[in-house]
Amino acid sequence: MNENLGQTIEQVKNLILKKEYKKSEALICTAMFQYPDSPIPHNLMGLLLESKNLHAEAMRHFRAAYALDPAYRPSSWNLECFGSFTMPHLYAFSESDCSVHSNQKLKSGEN
Repeated sequence: MNENLGQTIEQVKNLILKKEYKKSEALICTAMFQYPDSPIPHNLMGLLLESKNLHAEAMRHFRAAYALDPAYRPSSWNLECFGSFTMPHLYAFSESDCSVHSNQKLKSGEN
């Protein structure tokens, strides 16, 4: 992963958690322009939209991220998580979030 995208993930994560949606959207749009073939900006946009309760729009971005790179785990995680009525909605901003969330599921006895 590009170092700049890694920084963007952390910045967007912090902004979303603070509900600073306009700033996070600006960062994500810049990343989409700079890295049009990367799934990362689309995954981040999906998380931003999901945090604003715009579920259908969020799912479109998760699917776009998956289409760009099916091996990118956060987009697969978010598609499964937010597309399910039974899974807890745990955000996967990066690869490490997928591992942490998988461990949490195993400890709680979920599949």
